[in-house]
Amino acid sequence: MDKHALIQALCAQLEDEIARAIETAQRAREGAVHEEARPENDKDTRALETSYLARGQAQRVVDLQVALKQVRFMDVREFGPDDAIAISALVQLEAEGEERWIFLAPAAGGRRLQLAAASVDVLTPEAPLGRALIGRCEGDEVTLRTTGKAREYAIVSVR
Repeated sequence: MDKHALIQALCAQLEDEIARAIETAQRAREGAVHEEARPENDKDTRALETSYLARGQAQRVVDLQVALKQVRFMDVREFGPDDAIAISALVQLEAEGEERWIFLAPAAGGRRLQLAAASVDVLTPEAPLGRALIGRCEGDEVTLRTTGKAREYAIVSVR
């Protein structure tokens, strides 16, 4: 699996999200200054609410742009079996007979990339599983407890 292809796919996904977020922010901004948003009395909060929405949408655009820059300019390195997992590691996990691929990125976690033969989940070091993987090596096992259940992951390979 080619990490540069993963990064390109993730950047393309972020660029699409940014384009949609810009459109949404523009519509929210237009709604906030629209004549119908003007308050009819001192209890009417439509204008205030639409301005909050517009600000939130604008902040989402900024956050996505920052994530895109972090992903686009991250240092990409190759990992060997004895190297500790860090940002840009592509990790193959196995849990309960199921295989899972994880790509550790500095931002844009929670996304899934579909490449040729595999699905790859993007995680950041802030995610519980990402935090558990940082510093581990191929052959290690990681136990993650979520919603009261413990799940063990075997680190099959690190690239």
